[in-house]
Parts: sequence; C-alpha cells; structure tokens
Amino acid sequence: MTIRLGLQIPNFSYGTGVSELFPTVIAQAQEAEAAGFDSVFVMDHFYQLPGLGTPDQPMLEAYTALGALATATERVQLGTLVTGNTYRNPTLLAKAITTLDVVSAGRAILGIGTGWFELEHDSLGFEFGTFTERFKKLDEALQIILPMLEGRRATFSGTYYRTEEAFAEPRFRDHIPLMIGGSGEKKTIPLAARHFDHLNIIANFDELPRKLAVLRQECERIDRDPATLETSMLVI
Repeated sequence: MTIRLGLQIPNFSYGTGVSELFPTVIAQAQEAEAAGFDSVFVMDHFYQLPGLGTPDQPMLEAYTALGALATATERVQLGTLVTGNTYRNPTLLAKAITTLDVVSAGRAILGIGTGWFELEHDSLGFEFGTFTERFKKLDEALQIILPMLEGRRATFSGTYYRTEEAFAEPRFRDHIPLMIGGSGEKKTIPLAARHFDHLNIIANFDELPRKLAVLRQECERIDRDPATLETSMLVI
C-alpha cells in the first residue's frame, strides 16, 4: 500500500436534497480519481463531529457508502480514516472489510483506531469506557481480525471478545493494507510498529519530528525496517 495523496470526505452537507447527496459523493470520488489521488476515505462516524458541524447534519454509514463508491470508481483505494473499533464486533468488521475488498477488486484499506467520540457512544448505546479499556479492546480485536483477513480461523477468548473458528470468505487478497490513526508514543506507535502498514499521525507539525523518531525507535526495537511502515498526516 502506498498513499501519497488521499482525499478524505469529512461531511455530507452539500445543501442539496437527500436524492442528490450520494451523487455528489460519487462525483467527488470520481474527480479525485481523475485528478490523480490514490485513495479516498470517509469518516467512520454516525453524527457530524464538533468543529465541522452539528450532530444532526448528514452523515452516511461508512462501509455502506464505501461499497457503493467501489462500484463508481476504478483505481482509488477505499477506506475509513479511521474505523472506530468500538462500533462493531471485530468479526463483523473483518467481514465488512473483506467484502469491500471483493467488491472493489482489491482496493480496500482497513483503517482502525480505538474510537473517541463520546457523544456517539452515549447516544447510540455503544460502550465507551476509558481510553485504556478502549485500547485493550482494540488489541483484542486485532487478534481476531488479522487472522480472519489472512484466511485463517480465529478462536479467541478475551476480556471483551470471544470467537470460535471465526473466518471470512470470500476474500480477494491474503493481505489487506492496515492503517492505524493516532500518535500516542506509549501505545499507538508501538502497536503500529507491530502490526500495521501505515500510521496516520495526528499531531501538530512541530511535533512530527519527535513522533517519527519514536516510530523509528519502536521499529528498530522489534527488528523491523522503519521504511516498511508508511506514515501520513491528516490535514484539514
């Protein structure tokens, strides 16, 4: 996976009626593809985020929208920036992303993070918990998702999740590129070094040199070539 120029679609408030909403999304994705963007992302949220709008503004469910975009595009990679792990059982997420990979003929990216928008959790009934609990959930989820993406059966019994011979078929590829979002030096960056192809760093520009230095150190600590872990920064 190489992401050099990706477009994130952060809202669906276009001043149109609902009937014109998704055609506008398709037009954005197709224009990005024609302009040379290599990837198109949507947010994995159910309500609009603070700073971008009010919660009641239009927000499409991510994987339904991505599946539709897969049929309207030909080249761009498709994913979320990033999936909130707390919103789906890991087996459901594994099935959703492998299905997207089939529908898109191998263009899916699995972006994933701990989840952070407390209002959505409280309003929609998802357990929020502490950051430590959410991170532990993500760690357990990866122990289920990663084997399923590789075509193996996942049997797991943890604090938060349990599976028995869980598998996902059909699959288009044996490896779907994995992206994690965040910049935590104690948890997120070490996890990225262990499991991920790409780290989308959430930080100010003046923080980047330190974050990249920590990333190099973590890769070297586990004998991974830092050049094999791509990085990007979200610019809004």
